[in-house]
Amino acid sequence: MIRALLQIKKAAAQVNCQLENLEQAKATLIIQAVDQLLNLPAEKLQQDFPLHVYQTGSGTQTNMNVNEVVAHQAAQLDSQITILPNDDVNRGQSSNDVFPTAMNITAALATQKLTTELKHLIVELKVKQTKYWQVVKIGRTHLQDATPLTFGQEVSGWISMLEHDLNYLHQLTPTLLELAIGGTAVGTGLNAVPGFAVGVAEKLSQIYQLNFTAETNKFYGLAAHSGLNVVHGSLKTLAADLMKIANDVRFLASGPRAGYGELNIPANEPGSSIMPGKVNPTQAEALTMAAVRVIGNDVVVSLAASQGNFEMNVYKPVLIDAFLESAELLTGTIKGFADKLIHGLTVNAQRMEELVDNSLMTVTALSPHIGYHASAQIAQLADRKQLTLRQAALKSGKVTAEQFDQWVDPLTMTNIQEKGTL
Repeated sequence: MIRALLQIKKAAAQVNCQLENLEQAKATLIIQAVDQLLNLPAEKLQQDFPLHVYQTGSGTQTNMNVNEVVAHQAAQLDSQITILPNDDVNRGQSSNDVFPTAMNITAALATQKLTTELKHLIVELKVKQTKYWQVVKIGRTHLQDATPLTFGQEVSGWISMLEHDLNYLHQLTPTLLELAIGGTAVGTGLNAVPGFAVGVAEKLSQIYQLNFTAETNKFYGLAAHSGLNVVHGSLKTLAADLMKIANDVRFLASGPRAGYGELNIPANEPGSSIMPGKVNPTQAEALTMAAVRVIGNDVVVSLAASQGNFEMNVYKPVLIDAFLESAELLTGTIKGFADKLIHGLTVNAQRMEELVDNSLMTVTALSPHIGYHASAQIAQLADRKQLTLRQAALKSGKVTAEQFDQWVDPLTMTNIQEKGTL
């Protein structure tokens, strides 16, 4: 946010100068001061900005903090030219339009980083989809045995979830490119010269290589943060889908002796604090904890966005803080999940085959041939007498060995040969 505010101050000085609303010497000095501040490492820059998130709801203190630091830096460069925080650095601006402009900039950049890591995770999953496309496993619905599918098919479902989430982000993030700059105090643009808002948006577009626009309703830009709210909603949706995927992975990898045991996960931190050799699904757990935080942040963002009292929303700092935290958490944990878990994930094909062979739900393949009722009787017999499905089918006298082997083919049951897409 601080760096975005500094870029706005620089763009404002350039545009005010071009519009003959600020002397060339002052504009040049402000630009030089901002450039020096932007070149500082984060820890050094942070020292000049001690304010907390919990301040005035418009972010006025932070905006003034930036104005004052820029003016002070300018004085260090040339004490002969007086740069005033309000009259010069903040010329044609108000905290009420500058702060939400910075909010949208930072949110757009954070979302851009997130989508990069999301695409990376999708690529890693597609490798597994292709590799295990024909590895048959038992399906599960309602946490109970169901008919077979391949692990590649299961992964393809995860990929589709994430591709949908990526598409939602692509569809929604353009709303973040609408900037409030030029609205000044209440949206009327008082004290901003004609052309100022458009000029600043053009400068910011060049800096960030994003198509920002100032051709927006300024009353909306100051009083509402619907764009941030709806985009964070897509982050929440992504978090919910990641929760499902991470949980599937860690449950399928549970064991190795007393769980599902279908997947093998990399031993990033082998051994617990007390149990030698134990391998925990740490990356999945990190991702699910991040997802919980994002879902909680969505409540913060939604409530904050609802507080547009008259001409201004006064929950701006906490809203953007929650948004940026969500984006950063997802970006980091998605990368860890992709690189430290999915990349090294392998299947326990023997365990998958064993569970398929021992399942009773492959009896579904018999229904078209001998009927649902007779098939159910075979499954119940197998369960009651602890027989394999094949043994129970032959014992029933309704199916021959040749028929059973022909009809109950787990790979054929997945329809993979019919649909056959990799």
